[in-house]
Amino acid sequence: MGKRIISQARGHGSNMYRVRRQAYSIKIGYPDTEGTAKIIKMVHNAGHSAPLIKLQIKGKCFYIPAFQNSYEGQEINVGKAEEIKRGDIVRLKDLEQGTKVYNVETVPGDGGKLIRTGGSSAEVAKKETNRVFLLMPSKKTIALNENCRATVGIIAGSGRLNKPMRKAGVRFHAMKAKGRKWHYTSAVKMNAIDHPFGGGRGKRIKSKIAKRNAPPGARVGHLRPRRTGHKR
Repeated sequence: MGKRIISQARGHGSNMYRVRRQAYSIKIGYPDTEGTAKIIKMVHNAGHSAPLIKLQIKGKCFYIPAFQNSYEGQEINVGKAEEIKRGDIVRLKDLEQGTKVYNVETVPGDGGKLIRTGGSSAEVAKKETNRVFLLMPSKKTIALNENCRATVGIIAGSGRLNKPMRKAGVRFHAMKAKGRKWHYTSAVKMNAIDHPFGGGRGKRIKSKIAKRNAPPGARVGHLRPRRTGHKR
């Protein structure tokens, strides 16, 4: 009996190919108000490589990735402060050159989209009119609005890559929590009933042109090619 090809099964949305909702139940963001925030709790979340911290400011709670050496009961500043210390949430224009930051906003008010992996950080390279340049972990420099906010310091969880997975099953469950595609048999090794590229003796991939209105599971092979056949 035949079965769905992998792209069809993923599009169907079964439990095997669906990310766990609880892994992304917590949303990271910055508060609208400024003042002093207090760390209430350290939180582990499967959807993030770094631990999260739950903070409270003026009766409202929000979550951000934890910074190194953070602890429950610690207080940080949100907004401009006389003395900027590790963990403070400030605008890029208020930071000095060479400051390490993470969870950086791409647009003022989006709550932080860049540098959220455990153990990573960016560095304030230089400042110009209305723009601040950051040196990313990839050694590339990007320019952002000076009013974008960021957290001072380095994200916690820097040693997560030092511990080996040891078994493929551990890696499988870690990727399943993030909704990543795991390894499966290539299409040309399958039977003809299981995939359009299946069957045949050896890896002779059959030329196939998917229709423009084909569903996601049937869109395999050449997708809307400009031309087909041998050049003459």
